Amino acid sequence: MQQKNNRPENDRSALAIGMCLGLCIGSAIGAATGNLGLWMSVGLSLGLCFGLMFGRKQSEDGAAEENADETEKGEGRR
Repeated sequence: MQQKNNRPENDRSALAIGMCLGLCIGSAIGAATGNLGLWMSVGLSLGLCFGLMFGRKQSEDGAAEENADETEKGEGRR
């Protein structure tokens, strides 16, 4: 049997979303405080970390659901 592995695609999309959100939030804080360079880099770094975390969480949840479906069908590991 072949198993689908969607993990890299999920990780990349969550990573991109996290980086974009972090950059937006960092830019907003930087514009408000007058230190745009610092806060853009901080926001990008935090967005990168959160994106990786959410991507891994999504892929683990998807893998758990796939395993549960396979065991219900009798196709689990033997």
